[in-house]
Amino acid sequence: MVKYIIDGPNQLSGEVEVYGNKNEILPVLAGCLLSDKPIKLENVPQIRDVDIMLKLLEDLGTKYQWLSKHALKLQTPKIKHTAPKPDLVRQLRASVLLVGPLLARAGQAIIQFPGGDIIGRRPIDAHIDVLNQIGVNIYWQDNAYHFYKPKKYTSARVFMPEPSVTATENFLLSVALDPDSSFILANAATEPHVRSLSMFLKKMGINIQNIGLNQIMIQGAVSTQEFKHTILPDYIEAGTFILMAAASRQKLRIKNVIPMDMEPILNKLEMVGVTYQYLNQDSSLSWQEEPTDLEVSPAELMATNVIKTNIWPGFPTDLMSPLIVAATQAKGMTVCHDWMYESRMFFVDKLIRMGANIIIADPHRVVVFGKTKLFGKELESPDIRAGIALVIAAIMAKGRSIIHQAELIERGYADLVPRLKKLGVQIKRQKE
Repeated sequence: MVKYIIDGPNQLSGEVEVYGNKNEILPVLAGCLLSDKPIKLENVPQIRDVDIMLKLLEDLGTKYQWLSKHALKLQTPKIKHTAPKPDLVRQLRASVLLVGPLLARAGQAIIQFPGGDIIGRRPIDAHIDVLNQIGVNIYWQDNAYHFYKPKKYTSARVFMPEPSVTATENFLLSVALDPDSSFILANAATEPHVRSLSMFLKKMGINIQNIGLNQIMIQGAVSTQEFKHTILPDYIEAGTFILMAAASRQKLRIKNVIPMDMEPILNKLEMVGVTYQYLNQDSSLSWQEEPTDLEVSPAELMATNVIKTNIWPGFPTDLMSPLIVAATQAKGMTVCHDWMYESRMFFVDKLIRMGANIIIADPHRVVVFGKTKLFGKELESPDIRAGIALVIAAIMAKGRSIIHQAELIERGYADLVPRLKKLGVQIKRQKE
């Protein structure tokens, strides 16, 4: 157990670098099970979720080596067994992504219900539906899901009942080694990490087209090849630091962001008065795909009627918690609506204890009244995103805040304490 001790308010300054995308590295690591060839990954974030996934892979037969702080080499000569360790599966929601490569490489997978953050019901119905459509036999027995690949997949157009990110990824991983079948996956998720997983599979040798679109065409590979892949900068982490700067009205330079991936986020943040500019950007490119730097300038935040999460390219659910903190510093009333998860909003009682003026309208909506002063309190982090939101609140608050269960925050944010200290935050990390 870990706790953060933060003395505020803090004056932030300087620059912070965005690390690799948490939501990309996990499916990419799962995808390494598909090949017996060496795979090199760069820009890997050293977070707890990566550690858990590597333990799962190692137990299944993967050999890996850290080449540097952010570079990994992996190889899976043989799949040892097809039942990932239950104690590790219960710690990681993304463990469900092992189903696809195990089906592709070994023809079966046996997995308990995956764990992860408690932010609401997170069934795997979308996974079951899309795999059923291509003939996978699925049943529940002995507290585990059993998946069995048919003798031959039939080429098909597969329609997803919802554009689930992990169900899209699992489908692509499931059919990646089936050269005799071709598929069109309709209503697929289009998040940047889905796009990058598709590029990862293409480098491996899989025939995949319409990358980044909601109708993906894929035909499996006869064989895989050795290759290198770089994890994209984490747009959620970038958005978190932007909101940290905006809420505290400080100037920060945020390094290693991709403008194309930030557009849906900044579109909403501009509505509440966040002021920013890209540095070293080609002004002729409105959708720049290469990393650059972004500078946030101090500005008075203004409330807006409603900010609602949505599937990509909508405002991401993972940024709703930090946004609520920023809304406490905006003049007026803001309705924050996350229709995806019914427990996402329940951390706001901790902000209310800190002095925030927030009404919980229902499990999916809160009404935030600003501008309010926040005061340090002793709190517990319920999940990754609520935890980082509490850190932002503590940075602005007057007095000392103690955030328990901070290890949950470190599931998604690598080197957080050193990076915050570099920005001027008075923060200590202690084991409990």
